[in-house]
Amino acid sequence: MKGYVHIYTGDGKGKTTAALGLAIRAAGAGLQVFLAQFVKGKQYSELNALKRLADQITVEQYGLPRFLNGKPAASDIEAARNGLERVKSSMQSGRFDVIIVDEGNVAVTYGLLSKQDLLDLIASKPEALELVITGRDALPEIIDKADLVTEMRPVKHYYNKGVNARVGIEK
Repeated sequence: MKGYVHIYTGDGKGKTTAALGLAIRAAGAGLQVFLAQFVKGKQYSELNALKRLADQITVEQYGLPRFLNGKPAASDIEAARNGLERVKSSMQSGRFDVIIVDEGNVAVTYGLLSKQDLLDLIASKPEALELVITGRDALPEIIDKADLVTEMRPVKHYYNKGVNARVGIEK
């Protein structure tokens, strides 16, 4: 089976959620999934559920447990570099059928990873591997290399009415 490159981007809600849905579908079909979360280092509700599927979905975070805003610290960059190396080794291991680089585009925006890092991941993807990269602001060069690009566009969101992120729905 040939694997493809997916990009889930845009300013709307649902990029990580779409990737998680794909991970669950893949696990349901007996596939092995590696989910590498960049920028994120906090406990999110979906991680609690994914623990139940730990034999098929491996989740690792390469962000620190705080909000990254502005120029990243050396520790942020080091965490992302460690994550990139782990993704590369996971891609080449042959163990995984699907690899999700969650917030990979955001990691590039913040300077944690380079555009070339993502392009190199795409170029070195084994033929049968499905590779998913999420995050807003996907660069045109990344989009160009993808086989599938979905842009989440906000049409209406209750956040604009002052509703904060809710446990189990947004976090």
